[in-house]
Amino acid sequence: MSTPAWIELDGAVNARDLAGLPTVDGRAVVPHRLIRSDNLQQLTEQDVRLLVDEYDVRAVADLRTGVEVRGEGPGPLTREPAVTLQHLSLFPEPDEVEVEQTDDGPIVLPWQERSDAMTEEQKKRGVSGVYLRYLDDRADSVIGALRLVADTDGATIVHCAAGKDRTGVVVAIALTEVGVTREAIVADYAATAERIRGILERLSSRATYQNDLKVDADVDKHTPRAVTMERLLEAIDEEFGGVRAWLRSHGWTEGDAARLRARLLE
Repeated sequence: MSTPAWIELDGAVNARDLAGLPTVDGRAVVPHRLIRSDNLQQLTEQDVRLLVDEYDVRAVADLRTGVEVRGEGPGPLTREPAVTLQHLSLFPEPDEVEVEQTDDGPIVLPWQERSDAMTEEQKKRGVSGVYLRYLDDRADSVIGALRLVADTDGATIVHCAAGKDRTGVVVAIALTEVGVTREAIVADYAATAERIRGILERLSSRATYQNDLKVDADVDKHTPRAVTMERLLEAIDEEFGGVRAWLRSHGWTEGDAARLRARLLE
């Protein structure tokens, strides 16, 4: 099993290249094709040059909600002409979302009011049930992110705020579709635990997230565990017949799959 290929940045904590993850047929993910990360808002100019010039980043799939994007403002990569950025929220929301903040109150983030919209079965599944809700609510965004990866001539960064939950789901779907072993997918998801305190400290310094996080109290709560991803993939198998079947039931084609494999694998 390959160790995480961390990308050391001044402005992000949880960035890593998924190069080297093994497939069931003995191949591996190619370097500089699929990168996962936490919030990119604080990238330095040196970080940007490293990602664009050395890692060949040419696209960003931003999974944050409109509330987050508007609250944080344009990130440094939006100023790079070589980089295409797509916002692909995993929460249901209007096309135009205003920042939900007034002088008298904090920003209200979509997940803070999410539990009422979940089914009882999803609630019983815990965190993996939250992840299943992403698939129910925003299959279009998941498909859009995978097509961005498949069609980008260079590396694509998939990110959200922490680079853990939303990013973890989209990356797991992509890796499963190209045949990466389940063991490697689960291990990659759990690797974020190595950096969870740094992630929470960075996010809690941002106005958008500071009222949603208490670092010392929330480290254990937000630490990803292998069993969560195992349960998600098992639930997709049980409910939809697997990732492949779920993707194709939402418009993903064999041509899409072939392009994704050609882009990501040796």
